[in-house]
This record gives sequence, C-alpha cells and structure tokens, in this order.
Amino acid sequence: MRAASFLRNLLGALFLLACAAASAQSTYRTAGSCDGFPRLDLKVAKGMCMGLVADHLGFVRGVAAIGQDIYVLDMGGWASKRGRLLHLNLKQKGQPEVLLSQLDMPNGIVATPDKKLLIGMHGRIVRIDPAAKNLLGSAQDIVVNLPTTGRHPLTAMVLGDDGALYINVGSATDNCESRPDQPGKADSPCPEIKEMPPRASVLRASLANAHLPLDARTLPVHARGLRNSMALALTANGTLVAATNSRDNINVADPKLSDAELPHDTLSWLSAGADYGWPYCFDKLRASPEYPEFDCRAKTPPGRLLPPHAAPLGMLIYNGKSLPALNGHLIIGYHGYRAAGHRLVSLALDAAYQPVGEPRDLVAGWNYRHGGYPMGAPVALATLDDGSLVITEDRNGTLLRLAPD
Repeated sequence: MRAASFLRNLLGALFLLACAAASAQSTYRTAGSCDGFPRLDLKVAKGMCMGLVADHLGFVRGVAAIGQDIYVLDMGGWASKRGRLLHLNLKQKGQPEVLLSQLDMPNGIVATPDKKLLIGMHGRIVRIDPAAKNLLGSAQDIVVNLPTTGRHPLTAMVLGDDGALYINVGSATDNCESRPDQPGKADSPCPEIKEMPPRASVLRASLANAHLPLDARTLPVHARGLRNSMALALTANGTLVAATNSRDNINVADPKLSDAELPHDTLSWLSAGADYGWPYCFDKLRASPEYPEFDCRAKTPPGRLLPPHAAPLGMLIYNGKSLPALNGHLIIGYHGYRAAGHRLVSLALDAAYQPVGEPRDLVAGWNYRHGGYPMGAPVALATLDDGSLVITEDRNGTLLRLAPD
C-alpha cells in the first residue's frame, strides 16, 4: 500500500508540474471589453464580466488596494528570497512597477486604514509605507517567530477595525503523520498542536499601542484545530470567518474512504477559544481514521462544509457599490485543480452575518481548453474604491478584475 501511495503521489505531482508548465506558456484568449479591460471568456454571473488587468506577473499571491493603487505579491515560487512587491494603478493601465524584490516567500498583504501595507513573509510580518521615498527603509517588523517549517509555512491574515490582526498558522503535516507513509497514531497525541505557537491555529495580535515587534510564540490563540485557514474575513460585528483547507490522502489511512469525496473543506464562524478538531476529527466531527476511537463531541463543528479539495485561498465580504447583487455576500476563491475548484463563489449572509443557503458560482468555466483557455487558480481578492473586485491567479500569473458588464 505504501508503494502504491507513493506512486499515486508521484504521478499527481508530475501532473501538477505538467499543468503548470503548460499554463505558464498559455495566454488567455480575450474578446471585447469588460469595463475597459480585455474580456475573458468565462461563465460569469449575470450583469458582471471578468477582465484581464495584467499578466506575466510571476507566482502571484496576495493583493491589496489603496484607492486605485493595487499592490500585488509575486511569491517567486517555493524558494527563498525570490519574491517581489508589484504596484499597478488601475487608471494609468501601465506596466507593473517593482517596488521591492528579494522578499522571502511573501504571500499575504493587507492595507491598513492609515494607508500602510502589512506583508506576510517567511516567519514574520512587516509593515511598509508605500508612499515613502525609501520603501525598504520604512520596513518595520510587526510579528516575528512565525513557524517556517512543514507543509504550510505561508502567512495569511486579516486586519480588524480595532487593530486586531488575525494570523493563520498552518499545520506542519497533512494529518500529523511522522513521515509521508506513516499515519498518525491513536495512542500518540499530535505534537505539533502543542508547539508555540500551535500549528493549525489562528492567532490574534493586537496592534493598537503595541510594543513592536510582537513575538508569535506569545500571542493569544483565537481558535485551533484548523488545518490551514488560508482564507480569512471579518464581519462588521467583528466575527472572524475562516475557510480551511482540509487534509489529503484520507484513503491512505483508510482505503474504504474516498479521497475524491472526503474530507470536505470547511467554512467556520470562529468562536474565541474553540477547537475545531484537526487532526483528530474531520467534516462535522467525524473521527479521523488514524484516531478511530477519538470522541469528537467536545470539539466545535464547522458552520458549512465546502466541496472536497476546493482549496479556498482567498475570501472577503463584499461591501462595494458597483456590484449590488453581491452586497453583503461572502466571496470565496476556490483555488483547487480538482473539479470543485478553479472558480469564485458567493454566499449570501443575513443581517447577523450568518450564511443563507449554500455558495453559488460567481465565476466558473475556468477549465483548461487548448488554445488560450488555461485553467484558473484564484488566490486573493480585494475591493477597489470603484466597487470592482481584483483577483490574483497564480497558475497563470495574472491579475483579473470582476466588474459590471
């Protein structure tokens, strides 16, 4: 079984590399205009369209906006100190400007109310002033000693109006295996959730009047048991919403379970101090096959189950004016390469910011077709001051814009 599992993983990795190589050479075929930008041939919700703002941006990840100024992170791949901070102005429509280079695996970026930028890099979060003449000289460490090891070392974050910064700390493993071919053991508690800070958690850093930098090892844990919450959003009443990437290869631990169908990724309205069960539980508190006798009743279930392996990497609550059909909706990017992925979805929220119904496709049809139709992989989203949405898409190195049709 181990040899077969290794072969499946190897073939999957080769498939992804082949797809990445093919799509890196692809260019989106466009036809017509989407609010002044080349229009993509995608299935978009009525009254909206998707435009191509810029391409050839590298391995683009986070995006933030200050007015019409858009700041994009090119992570530079999975090697150290190859990342860049790029700047584009939507009105000027020029080539992207490189503001900083040799950044260490930058992923998350947040614009602050005072028009600064928080950038999550390998092991730390820094703050810079994009208006400073000496951009590098304006850099200040905000949080240090974030974990840098394992499967999920990238920093994702969201900033509240009260100055609270919520930071995802991804798990070091898939499901607490000691080796790729060695599942976790029921009689051995998972050690990484006891680290400082604990893996598979979300931290809360209060930046207001804080003595900087803050040490991640001493920050309070807002919630735990969340394998890798790369998509975070805050409601107007201060509730943190997390879309979490669940485990892979569940069939290796139990061949009776389908890797294609289980587990679901999850969407949770996080309660402070709650434990959502990873690695002992999955879905709505089912015991993981490595821990079949574990009592999951003391854990907190997710609010919604998302499609298996949808891989949500970006999320926001839309509050713009130009797309009124999305007002108050949760917008989520599904990055995954499987059938449920490569799309944007929207989920209606009620007056208390609780979900109504199930997510609906906002942008779909993002499947690979020969001749200028690469598969999409949305990562991060940001709302511009004109109400349009910009989306980074890393598989093809593009910045896209969802706007009124």
